[in-house]
Amino acid sequence: MTSINFPNESDDYRSARSKLLEAEKELRAHVEEVAALRRTLPLGGELKEDYVFDELVDGEVREVPFSDLFAPRQDTLFVYSFMYGPTMENACPMCTSMLDGLNGQFRHVNQNISTAVIAKHDIHTINEYAQKRGWNNLRMLSSANNTYNIDYFAEIDGKQMSNAYVFVKDGDKVRHFWSPELAFPPPFPGANMRHLDMIWT
Repeated sequence: MTSINFPNESDDYRSARSKLLEAEKELRAHVEEVAALRRTLPLGGELKEDYVFDELVDGEVREVPFSDLFAPRQDTLFVYSFMYGPTMENACPMCTSMLDGLNGQFRHVNQNISTAVIAKHDIHTINEYAQKRGWNNLRMLSSANNTYNIDYFAEIDGKQMSNAYVFVKDGDKVRHFWSPELAFPPPFPGANMRHLDMIWT
């Protein structure tokens, strides 16, 4: 099928839709070009340190090193930085909406890569919030006792930031591979950079 016509549409409507379709095709091609550039990035820097996080397991708090966040036989780790710090009365609503969607996706994603959600609040508060939201597929961790958020720009001048990261195993090392940087430069006029739109369902 090369063209379609919906019932009772005008020639002006179809002409405008055809013009829009060409623009959409160009946009899709550019998205694929950018994705190819992303996939061929060289490995980034080695993890600054093997950060230790708090995790609540069967009601008990346990300490988990960053290097242990990779499941067996998986060399890729996706991390979401959740804006929920110790001075915040409520969690970020945008992050909450995003994690509602990721909770459903991660059940499938975890078959191929490891995933984790990290927030600066204490682990009991984080876990209580996760339970209220029904996040049963998200691995929730607290960075309250380390500098991960600051080192990887999930906290700037004391303000929590949302972001996503991909880390990979490189032999016995862990290296940063990718995270969106659109949140950092000034936005172009009339637009919010929406650096996490690609994972927001």
